[in-house]
Amino acid sequence: MCSRPVSILSSFPERPNEYRDMSTETVFTNGRIVTADAEFMGTVVVHDGRIAELSDDRSHAANAVNLDGDYLLPGFVELHTDNLEKHFAPRPGVMWPSVPAVMAHDTQIAAAGITTVFDSLALGDVRGETDRVRNRERMVEAICEIVERRLTRVDHRMHLRCEIVANDAVDAVDRWIDLPLVGLISINDHTPGQRQFLDPEKLRLYHTKKYGMTNDEFEVFRAEAMALHAKNAARHRHEIVSRAQARALPIASHDDATSEHVREAVQNGMSIAEFPTTQEAADASHEAGLAILVGAPNLVLGGSHSGNIAAIDLVRAGQADILSSDYVPASLMEGVFRLPVSAGISLPQAVKLASLNPARAVSLDDRGEIAADRRADLVRVRVIGDAPIVRSVWCDGERVV
Repeated sequence: MCSRPVSILSSFPERPNEYRDMSTETVFTNGRIVTADAEFMGTVVVHDGRIAELSDDRSHAANAVNLDGDYLLPGFVELHTDNLEKHFAPRPGVMWPSVPAVMAHDTQIAAAGITTVFDSLALGDVRGETDRVRNRERMVEAICEIVERRLTRVDHRMHLRCEIVANDAVDAVDRWIDLPLVGLISINDHTPGQRQFLDPEKLRLYHTKKYGMTNDEFEVFRAEAMALHAKNAARHRHEIVSRAQARALPIASHDDATSEHVREAVQNGMSIAEFPTTQEAADASHEAGLAILVGAPNLVLGGSHSGNIAAIDLVRAGQADILSSDYVPASLMEGVFRLPVSAGISLPQAVKLASLNPARAVSLDDRGEIAADRRADLVRVRVIGDAPIVRSVWCDGERVV
């Protein structure tokens, strides 16, 4: 596997010219262009994979791509998706071949309008040796392989989700943190009752229904998990945060529920708050200047499956900075187009939640908006009724969908 480059925030090399179309210029016209702060009918000109010009005129160039009034959005930047795991283990105990699994995930991500994806890799599981733990090494190796072989449609990076109660959490971080694709670290603690599930009954129902536990088995699991938390959580948090800070990697908290959780995140130098579970935690995160990430599935479904705070409430309160597809890639586009109606914000504001804001949160300053000199990561969307349909996607100027 590759070694870390001099700057951990450097982009991977662009696709070589032979992977591009013969033409070095593409003109998109007669479309509803959505920039970071405006929406207008106009034209976008791309040179060599970069946006060169924008105008509110219509181009009459013979080879111009006529968008026929469709929207042209910046490609979305996804910081947290568990979607890859489903392709590696489509059924419990099934281990799908590695490279085909990542390529299927890549195709699904691209079709959702996501052009930069941070594949979330769970380093440990509070439930022990689960499929996600058994598959993590295969996932890492396959992602590295398809990126190095340039088999991907979109730009893949890695988000290491560090389950701090796991006995081997620090060892796993040490094994993979210096891979050049690693661009985000998050601190996770899924100990029952700690963060994600504050309602004891919701917690019990989740585990008994999803994992087929009896009530007695759940009580045994809960006791064992609490013992692991007491043994490992504080020490592993400190060691992993120190490693991330030494490499200047952005760090995210996960499922914060209290003001104390947020204070700890700030002390640890975290800059992103993933899925705060309560209004108290959201208020504290917003006040502390953390970029608050909320789930698009929560938004589309109208609430949290865990009984936590609804994402739409945080958007309406101006406390949501980043939108993530989490476990349903298509939810990102669906959520973005729902927000102008459900939250009363403009379409450019909604698009920023899935593009410019997440790009800035991980210091990717070359993408996330339709603006001069940015990467030509573009998505053509047609709205039929109230359904946004992704029709075409360009990544770094190359059409991939």
